This record gives sequence, structure tokens and C-alpha cells, in this order.
Amino acid sequence: MKILVTGVNGQLGHDVMNELKKRGHTAIGVDIQEMDITDAVSVHRVIGHYAPDAVVHCAAWTAVDLAEDAENLDKVRLVNATGTKNIATACKEIDCKMIYISTDYVFDGEGTTPWNPDDSRAPLNVYGQTKYEGELAVEETLEKYYIVRIAWVFGINGKNFIKTMLNLGKTHDSLTVVNDQIGTPTYTYDLSRLLVDMAEREEYGRYHATNEGGYISWYDFACEIFKQAGAYDDTYQHIRVSPVSSDAYPAKAKRPSNSRMNKEKLTQHGFTPLPTWQDALCRYLKELFK
Repeated sequence: MKILVTGVNGQLGHDVMNELKKRGHTAIGVDIQEMDITDAVSVHRVIGHYAPDAVVHCAAWTAVDLAEDAENLDKVRLVNATGTKNIATACKEIDCKMIYISTDYVFDGEGTTPWNPDDSRAPLNVYGQTKYEGELAVEETLEKYYIVRIAWVFGINGKNFIKTMLNLGKTHDSLTVVNDQIGTPTYTYDLSRLLVDMAEREEYGRYHATNEGGYISWYDFACEIFKQAGAYDDTYQHIRVSPVSSDAYPAKAKRPSNSRMNKEKLTQHGFTPLPTWQDALCRYLKELFK
């Protein structure tokens, strides 16, 4: 298959490209230099030229707090909503399937019940709203699409919570981390394998795809990060992590307290769930400390 990947310089796009090449697919990676997704002419020219069998759309505005600034609103919507619409329209013209990477932020983040893929959407901030608009653009334009919602993303190629914790651990003996936001991490290496599985098949629809291993707080995640990282660097064995509420870290954008996502639909449609987040963290740290 010939598969085009947007946002190829990001954490996920990088890993999707590697997975495609491993499986012998023709992988075409584009970023803003090759294709400006906010420019419909650019999108139609590039996708029309390559005529891929599938597009994995990883490019997005992901700076959640900056999205709340009034001067950025138009830019965020242009990337996450209009850009996605441009890609969906170009895919429709060549009868190409599309995989759109979305987020748990399309829900209101309340309660304790895991979100199902077809639950009603009520975004709690600008980022979530524009990603929701991107979902609608895909659904209203295409029949051959996947919407894959993820959360708490980490990968080798880019910034993430794990790298932040490890960097703070080099200069702090104790840290406080929120314990009232609950969800599950997503390792881009594991996710990329699922996305390529999806590209190879036609079980279209909305899916949730984070790692298995149970629901945790960011505090729980931080504790496990330092526990496992201690095997590589003694410094991390002596860091004290204390739980605090989200009120201790006020942010421009409201964060969901409930990022639990029900992933049963994956197995119902024959897809292999992602490994546990504990195992994913172990493999990720092994890569980082190589």
C-alpha cells in the first residue's frame, strides 16, 4: 500500500513512518514544508499527486493552553478543523481512506465512567472544540474513515510527560503531581502498529486507543516512571513524589478529570489492543537510556 502521513516530524508521525517501512508499505511523510494543511490548494495538489491508498493525519495544533489565547483561536481552528476538512475533501476526490487522530478532549471530562467511542461530545476547551470540529469534518465528508482518540501521549521523537519528569528529577529531590485527573497513557510506538493495522483493513468508525493496564492518575504515572528509571540512574531512586489536586497548577485550558476511555471496540472488530502502559514505559525507558 501507499500511505501518506501528515505531521511526520511529531512523536506519532515519526513512529507511523517507521512502522510502515517495516511492513514494506510505501510511506510518504509530509510536514508543513511539503504540504500546508491549511491551504486547500496545497493539500489537493500533494494528495492528488501521490494518490495514496490511505492518509494517516497526525498533524495538529496540540499546544492546549496557547489555544486559549484569543489571538491564536483562528490559527488553531485553521489547523485542527479547516486543515482536517481539506485533507478529508482531497481523500474523497481520490477515494482514499483516512485515519484521523483525535483526543479524549472532545468529551466534557466529567464523571468516572469510561467514555465510549460513540458517546455524545461536549468539548471543555478550545483545543477539544477544534478537534471535535475536525471529527465532524471527517464524518461529514467521508465514508471510509477511522477516528482514533488517544490521550497522554509519549514517544521518542518529541516532548512529553515522561521526559519532563526525568528532567525535573535531575534537579529536584521532591515533586508534586496531580492525582485527580484519571486516564491511561498512549505510547506512539504501540499506537503506530495499530494505525497501520487499520490502514490495511476496512473496519471503519470511531475508536479509542490508549495502552492497557488500568486507569491511573498523573501522580501514579510519575511514581512508576521514577521506579522504573531508577534501574538506569540511581538519582531517580530517591525522588519523593507527592499527590496534589489540579487546583495547585491552574492552567488557561481546563483539563478533563475523566480521561478514561473504553477500548472494547478494538477487539470487537478484530484489532489487537495496545500492550499495558507499564510494559510500554519499560520499553520506552530502555530506548531513552540506550
